[in-house]
Amino acid sequence: MTSPHPRLLLSGDSALVVEFGDRIDPELNRRVLMLDALLAREPIAGITETVPTYRSLLVHYDPTRIGHAEISERLLELASRESEPQRQGRRWRVPVVYGGEFGIDLEAVAERAGLTTDEVVALHSGGDYRVYMLGFLPGYTYLGGLNPRLATPRREDPRLETPAGTVGIGGVQTGIQCILAPSGWNLLGRTPVRTYHPHRDPIFLMEPGDYVTFFPVPAARWEALERAAEAGDPVAEVVAA
Repeated sequence: MTSPHPRLLLSGDSALVVEFGDRIDPELNRRVLMLDALLAREPIAGITETVPTYRSLLVHYDPTRIGHAEISERLLELASRESEPQRQGRRWRVPVVYGGEFGIDLEAVAERAGLTTDEVVALHSGGDYRVYMLGFLPGYTYLGGLNPRLATPRREDPRLETPAGTVGIGGVQTGIQCILAPSGWNLLGRTPVRTYHPHRDPIFLMEPGDYVTFFPVPAARWEALERAAEAGDPVAEVVAA
């Protein structure tokens, strides 16, 4: 549901959630990011951190510096603004090696969807994906805009380890996993792109509000691209601002 009026939810005794709706929707996400940008431009004394998500903004604050009533009133006032300028999202082209050892669930995803593996790759790499949020792990990039034909439930038996750079599908989402970690998502391929690199400036390559397209590359190019990414090269290309 999309509501014109956000609601506030308690999150412990020192945080509030400003919720704009209950679904994955670009307009909801636009409003989340607008509020986050407003708080950066017009900071409220006592707020210590903000965390944007698909449809809500988590706001941490110091209750010894600002009370619940005051921060609630100020957040709702900012959230009601509708015509604030926003950062223009960038568009990234991200190389992916699909299938084989790089994407061990590609065949299973194709079989479930009644498609060939080539058709899955074509549909996935043909998508235009919005970066809705970063989370779970440093640089984990949650992308909306997956073709409904590729929507695949998470695995019933999550893996304890999935490789850094994994590009996977979890339900109606696709995403880029930056570091080695457990996952129940379906692995289509891997990208050498480091969405998080602690020794690079910027540490996080992509931001919420950016857009991503994928393009297939052969496995023979992996080692060279991986070396470049490890050295700090973005590898991904910005095609438009």
